Amino acid sequence: MKKFTTLCSLVFLVLFATACKNEKSLQSYLVEANEKAGFSSIDVPVSSVLSPKADVSDDVKETIKSIKKINVVFLQKTQENETVYETEKATLKNIFKDNKEYKTLSSMKMKGMNMNIYYSGETDSIDEIVAFGYSQEVGVGVARLLGENMNPSKIMEVISDMEMDPSNLQSFSAIFKGK
Repeated sequence: MKKFTTLCSLVFLVLFATACKNEKSLQSYLVEANEKAGFSSIDVPVSSVLSPKADVSDDVKETIKSIKKINVVFLQKTQENETVYETEKATLKNIFKDNKEYKTLSSMKMKGMNMNIYYSGETDSIDEIVAFGYSQEVGVGVARLLGENMNPSKIMEVISDMEMDPSNLQSFSAIFKGK
């Protein structure tokens, strides 16, 4: 009986230790960034930024319905926050490196800007698209498009068939200009 109790205790400890991993998730990062000084963040329902043209197909309208929300968090880089910038950049890099849920869609470097696009879900049924970018001149940020069963090819069709509401885009872009 003593061996059984010892074995059960050992199994419990192993399960407890593996369940309490201290891996940071993108969701927890976005929540914490909302409370940090110097960060700009916004959560936007897609319907407030994008509206389908009247003559688009039902498939495009259905794709728009599959997109639920956009989250954006951005830290504008200044001379005073060099250390914070480097820390936040490293934190985001680690989130994407350590979390196998995110698959790389594309990466690019242009004029000092590094951009990585990730997705989660299956290739024909995406639940999340994330753009992570950083630049010594601009700062570091992440934008997340949340949806349900988004089809990548249909999303590309939606992008080409969308009308951006200029008044919404101006207020949206204000977060990157320090309000």
